[in-house]
Formats: sequence, structure tokens, C-alpha cells
Amino acid sequence: MTTARVVLVTGGNRGIGRSIAERFVAEGHRVAVTARSGEGPEGTLTVRADVTDAASVDAAFTEVEQQLGPVEVVVANAGITKDTLLMRMSEDDFDSVVATNLGGAFRVVKRASKGMLRARWGRVILISSVVGLYGSAGQTNYAASKSGLVGFARSLTRELGGRGITTNVVAPGFIETEMTASLPEATQAEYKRNIPAGRFATADEVAGVVTWLASDDAAYISGAVIPVDGGLGMGH
Repeated sequence: MTTARVVLVTGGNRGIGRSIAERFVAEGHRVAVTARSGEGPEGTLTVRADVTDAASVDAAFTEVEQQLGPVEVVVANAGITKDTLLMRMSEDDFDSVVATNLGGAFRVVKRASKGMLRARWGRVILISSVVGLYGSAGQTNYAASKSGLVGFARSLTRELGGRGITTNVVAPGFIETEMTASLPEATQAEYKRNIPAGRFATADEVAGVVTWLASDDAAYISGAVIPVDGGLGMGH
């Protein structure tokens, strides 16, 4: 049995983040989620946070520390998209996506690292995307923010690797969510044709990889990019 840890998942009120939080709860951990609105799954502590605002992130961590203890595992999952072709992309379309997806991970991980350094133990898990390294037309902002997490994780591994702290990236492909369910049948079939596994993943399949990275079994893995994409990008 892996030691019960204090876990914080950003954007844990829906989608992949919610499944990750549920999986950590099921495995017996003390779990908090950040959300701008809505609530996390049953058994979690929900705290309000805007990951683009360092003071908001700090307040959220303080609340988690008071109620659950120092954060030992942080999953930077909160993210947004503003897809459009480069020629039509506004400054805000680019800046807001990078500020949330990459800047948000920076603020959250920086705040979490304080407690991890004191404890000389920590797990940093960044949720990227197959698009980060595979590329996708109309997503230059999103892809740049998600590939940026890889450089961030590998640099952090070199900084903190000697202190019992690992930093890894999980890169999901197409996942069964409300977003993919709303795509036209023909579009879904076209996507599935390009995926060697021939299907979309369940959010729980992503969550299983995340909880494993947080476990004692993954103590010697750091700076890795683990694709959960059915072979679509193969970790490109």
C-alpha cells in the first residue's frame, strides 16, 4: 500500500481533473481540488483559485495546508483552449492560453515546492497533451503552452531531483469527455482512424497513470513524458 499523501489537483471539478481526483480518493489519499466554479468529487476539499493569479494560488494552498496538511503531490491540470488559425489569433487568444496553461503550472508548482523542499519529498505531475509535441492546426497557442510544460518539467527535474522530488508530464490524446461526445459522428470516426488503438481513452485511463506516477513505484522516474494516446503521437 502506498503511503497516503496530501494531493492537490487544479481544475479538479470536471473532465480529466475530476477523474484524477476521484482516483486519488479511491486510493485513500487526502485530496483537494481547485475550481473557479462548481465542486470537486465526493471526498475532496474544493478551494477556489484562479491559476493566473499568484495571490489566489497562495490563498488556496494556505487553505489546503490548514485543513489537510502540506501538499505532497500536485497535479497541474487546469487549462483552457482558444483555438483559431494563427492569422486570426488575437494577442489575448495567445496570451490568456499561455498564462493559464503554462503560467498556471508555474505558479502552482512554485507554491507547492516550498513544502516539498521542507519534506524532501514531492511529486509534480503536469497534464500536457498529445498536441504539445504532435502539433495541431488552429492550436499554435495551446500546443506552445503544452509543449512548454515539457521544458519546465525537465528543468525542474535538474533543479529538484536530488531532494526527493520528481516532475513528470502526462500527455493525453483524445479522451471521452463532453467535448469529444459533441463532435459529429464523421469527425469522431476520422479521429479514431488515426489512432492505432481505434478508440478514445476514458478519463480514468489517464487518472491511473497519474496516480501511478505519484506512487512509490515511480520514485525513479523524473523528467519523463508519458503519452496516454492510444499510439496517436507515441510521445513525439
